[in-house]
Amino acid sequence: MCRSIKTLREPYTPAVSDADIQAAALQYVRKISGFRAPAAHNAAAFDAAVTAVAAATATLLDGLEVRGGRRG
Repeated sequence: MCRSIKTLREPYTPAVSDADIQAAALQYVRKISGFRAPAAHNAAAFDAAVTAVAAATATLLDGLEVRGGRRG
């Protein structure tokens, strides 16, 4: 679906930054909404979605066990 979103878990990406998570969340929301940049009347919903997806992504990555150890 979102082919430009890279895999963020180890071992594919050894060090994941907040910027990596934010970029993936933004790309996901852009894909789902169909907007590259939303109109002013949709900006709050768009930005809230990016924040929520980034938080969910961080939670997921923090909870994954990779190669017998936890990330972080």
